[in-house]
Amino acid sequence: MSAVSLRDVTFTYPGAAAPTLRHVNLEVAEGDFLAIMGANGCGKSTLCKTMNGLIPQFIVGDLEGSVTVAGTDVATAQIGELAQRIGYVYQDFENQLVRPTVIDEASFSCLNFAYDDYVERGMRALELCGLADRADSYIWQLSGGQKHLLALAGAIALEPDVIVLDEPVAQLDPYHADQTYKVLRELNEKYGKTVIVIEHHTDFIAEYCTSAALMANGTIAWKLPAHEALRRIDDLAASDVHPPQIALAGRELVRVGALPENTLLPTTVDEGATAFWGVPFIPRERAHAVHPVGESAVSFRHVDVSYRSVKGEPRRVFHDLNLEIRRGEKVALVGANGAGKSTLMKLMCGLVKPQAGEVVLGDVSTRDIGPDELSERVSLVYQNPEQMFIKDTIRADVEFAMRARGVADAAERAAALLDRFRLADLAGHDGRLLSGGQMRRASLAVGIALDPPILLLDEPTANLDIGTRQEITKLVSDLRGITDTVVIATHDMQLVCQFADRVIVLTDGEVIGDAAPDEVFMNEDVVMRSGIRPPEIFQMGRALDCRAACYTLDEFLSCFPAWVAAQRGEKNEIAVSGDRDGRECA
Repeated sequence: MSAVSLRDVTFTYPGAAAPTLRHVNLEVAEGDFLAIMGANGCGKSTLCKTMNGLIPQFIVGDLEGSVTVAGTDVATAQIGELAQRIGYVYQDFENQLVRPTVIDEASFSCLNFAYDDYVERGMRALELCGLADRADSYIWQLSGGQKHLLALAGAIALEPDVIVLDEPVAQLDPYHADQTYKVLRELNEKYGKTVIVIEHHTDFIAEYCTSAALMANGTIAWKLPAHEALRRIDDLAASDVHPPQIALAGRELVRVGALPENTLLPTTVDEGATAFWGVPFIPRERAHAVHPVGESAVSFRHVDVSYRSVKGEPRRVFHDLNLEIRRGEKVALVGANGAGKSTLMKLMCGLVKPQAGEVVLGDVSTRDIGPDELSERVSLVYQNPEQMFIKDTIRADVEFAMRARGVADAAERAAALLDRFRLADLAGHDGRLLSGGQMRRASLAVGIALDPPILLLDEPTANLDIGTRQEITKLVSDLRGITDTVVIATHDMQLVCQFADRVIVLTDGEVIGDAAPDEVFMNEDVVMRSGIRPPEIFQMGRALDCRAACYTLDEFLSCFPAWVAAQRGEKNEIAVSGDRDGRECA
């Protein structure tokens, strides 16, 4: 029996030139764990909003076809009835948290339905989501990952048959991303809930989902078992969904004859370890990173930072922090939500002042620099790019800081930046109305308008599909020639690997790792304590040989002599064997 059924569904927003959904047909079986994939703008979120009645009951437009959830016609059912059948967690999950405390929020929907046991229902939901010990906490005391789990708890407190999540891990650190998916797996396998996620991360799809559907141009291109879907490399790539790097590696090894033609492409590290078992694999030696010894860009000297709390003691973020970032370094700040990454950036640009100690830019303390001079020394590009826009057009936003300081050629410099970031055709548009990728590019242009010696980027690839993430990653890498020192705070380990010379790992306000990416990712204690998740291709290389440090597909493939020989046009004479001699490490 279908938990969700869409039949010939077409939906057009008011004033739109074309439908967002086009003759969509989709059947989701009871107990399925379905991932919906597709490029930004293909209609994924709109599709899910037809399932819970937001379309057409709150979001108006022209809707054709039929949508049923657990046998209920969505178009005619009361929203209250639908809420008991389908729960929804938005991509911007913090916007659906409306109560002051954790237990208030978890039980709020049940209170609205006048259940006598509304508190008990809320507590059961918190227990499922691992938040029972935070029941009496205020919402603002939670980390980002905990807030996401709380939004999920609020959605499942009514015990709906179907749970829908829009990009459940987009704003989460790897640890909380795994925690969220583990909760979803338990709800699916133990409690029989049907789970539907909009997801761009194919590694999570491979590990947790049972089926996957691809959306393209407003319709469902296909729906398949998850691992079979992830082997459709060309279809995924055409829709800006990055196929699993392990599957791409498998296809390349098949192409060069290192694996048999009938090899089933692996989609997980475990499958890859089996598929690549007998293929000779020789890790290449990596040059040791050379840390700059030049002048200091930023120094943190015995810094203490705490935030005042309405309830209980102030929340301490840093105590006696000592850290130095040198001019010319490309630094990645990594760690769990709430580890202190954003606070560290706000200290650098003067938005937060330490209660003790000092932050020194070059040779001047941030306490002794006014806002105008600080903004010329340090530029912060916010995690939410729309916060960078204060004017009605991108052109005006890029020009704003320059005109405020009397830069004579502000218009010409702004035009050059718009060209550099491929925004010239959008110069007259309001930045807040652009797509996610366009907003990111525009926020970067605003951030570097004054050529700051230090550029800070807070989660520059969050909430983007894989294709757009790759584009922003390339733009960030290209900043090497524009500004001296760049610091990024990110959960995107692929960005870390492609960009950073140095990785600083924060856990509960403490620096527990500070080294080149190789050294950080190979330190099991640091990885475990911080909850960071190395890129999948890095894990794959380590599964074959613990000395391997591969951050890109080409780096991984270059460890296979057969692939290297094929690239050179040489004949591969290295036979495939069943032996993995030399790959095991003590």
